[in-house]
Amino acid sequence: MSLLELWLFKGAKLIPDTFIQELLYRIDLVDLIDGYLPLKKTGANFAACCPFHSEKSPSFTVSPSKQFYHCFGCGAHGNAISFLMEHAGLGFVDAINELAGRAGMPLPDEQSHAPAQAPKSQVLAERMARAAKYYYEQLKRSETAISYLKNRGVSGEIARRFGLGYAPDGWQNLAAAFDDYSSPDLQLAGLVISNERGRLYDRFRERVMFPIVNQKGEVIAFGGRVLGQGEPKYLNSPETPLFEKGREVFGLPQARAAIREHDTVIVVEGYLDVVALAQHGTGNAVATLGTATTGMQVQKLLRQAERIVFCFDGDAAGRKAAWRALENSLEALTEQKSIAFVFLPDGEDPDSFIRKHGGEAFQRLIRQATPLSDFLLSELSARCELGTAEGNVRLVVDAKPLLGRLQSSFLRLQLVKRLAQASGFSQAEVERLCDLRSLTPPAPARAPRQAPSLLRPLLRLLLQKPQLASCLPLDLLPDNSTEAMAVRLLCETIAAAGTQRLAYPTLIERLRGSECEDVLRAAAAELMQESFAEDQIDAEFTGAVQQLLEGANKRAFKRLQEKARKLGVSGLSGEEKRQYLAALTASGRGGAGA
Repeated sequence: MSLLELWLFKGAKLIPDTFIQELLYRIDLVDLIDGYLPLKKTGANFAACCPFHSEKSPSFTVSPSKQFYHCFGCGAHGNAISFLMEHAGLGFVDAINELAGRAGMPLPDEQSHAPAQAPKSQVLAERMARAAKYYYEQLKRSETAISYLKNRGVSGEIARRFGLGYAPDGWQNLAAAFDDYSSPDLQLAGLVISNERGRLYDRFRERVMFPIVNQKGEVIAFGGRVLGQGEPKYLNSPETPLFEKGREVFGLPQARAAIREHDTVIVVEGYLDVVALAQHGTGNAVATLGTATTGMQVQKLLRQAERIVFCFDGDAAGRKAAWRALENSLEALTEQKSIAFVFLPDGEDPDSFIRKHGGEAFQRLIRQATPLSDFLLSELSARCELGTAEGNVRLVVDAKPLLGRLQSSFLRLQLVKRLAQASGFSQAEVERLCDLRSLTPPAPARAPRQAPSLLRPLLRLLLQKPQLASCLPLDLLPDNSTEAMAVRLLCETIAAAGTQRLAYPTLIERLRGSECEDVLRAAAAELMQESFAEDQIDAEFTGAVQQLLEGANKRAFKRLQEKARKLGVSGLSGEEKRQYLAALTASGRGGAGA
């Protein structure tokens, strides 16, 4: 059963966190992974050559006690759910279904409403899932929409795979799917609009609907293609608590297996382009969501594959979109990754091209795609009158900000050599004019790392013994530290679970996609190599809290010092004077420093 099918045919329900927690508790990660690749015992853990990147010596490690895996080579990290998603190419719901079958756990009974006490994001996700089911059912009843898709070469199988639907003409059709049509949640989810007189109406009307699905298998937004000549041709959901346009792409869950097979992801501009390519055997395509490609989207896709190929129309608008994609890719591009561009003939888009010329012709274009470096130099050269002093200067000047953003030092060096050849400057002159010597090596910018020396062990302690979170005063944490944000988020997640005991595999699921996910994964990887002895955890935690308290006192004293320096001691309140004098006394004994 496909990713969307479970949402569409299981009553558009949500899978409760308690079910996922129990499922992860029952699954033995070592047994699961050993069924896909042979594991060898290495001390307390198991190891194998990583299935996510090429290597000769094993760096992929599985912890039987903590039930997570980590590759010390490429950083792949996760639990049983993420392994099936990343290695087997399953979507989130498919992975849950597979594991539930292994564990002999029936999926939860259908629920038509999310619990009243559920978090807002869960309530909105339930609303979006029910809307997706409604639109899907409406498609089967609309001869006009079915005829449109058939004329575009879309089969019923592909329509079902992507969960395509239809929003009928009319102002309040969703009232048939929601008894509480006036609920503010429907407006917050972007399904319903209120006009200036307070009248409610459906956002999507007389449109073929394309559900946008996140990595957890939740429908978070829609794109709607108008039938007929209405405007706009494509209408997208607004940004909501579930949906941030610049972070998501259309079709990634359906494309994940093909992306892994080809180690390439093709980025196109339209929803129908993705569907048409899948219809003709090119399943590794995704689409941006009506805006320019963002750096966050590029980073997300480069985690899925070694190569991105952007495929745009060959007109001026297509080349402009390609240039924006290039600019936003520079900071995500590393030595191990590559980015290339395909420009289709005039009047063609991926949908029309593959229907006219076939899948092999399209694949030939992908194989022969223009590398990023070639596209960059050709575009810059076209803006200059090379061969003149002014044109040569402009070429280097225009390249300077782009070279500074490029993370791949090897590719930067190659571009510098080619710029020197094209402009007549020497390589050393180009490096000096572009101020590139300061970029080598780039590592010193990360040098200050005082916070991790205290907070990283604290993260490991909380991951090893989550119940300690209730004993940690969060107001002692520094505000400007990434590790502090991770500690705070971890404690809030543990507290939200109430009396439930959250093991690390469950925490991975709760924090999947959070901004602190990478920091937490790194701390867990360190825990895999060196964990605290059970009889030392409490003492280590007490010591860490004491260090936090001392740090907070020093910061508070520094703030009082600065205020006293500006206003004088008389400018302090009575309580501030007391704290200031106490800190000065402690400082004299060496207990607090200025």
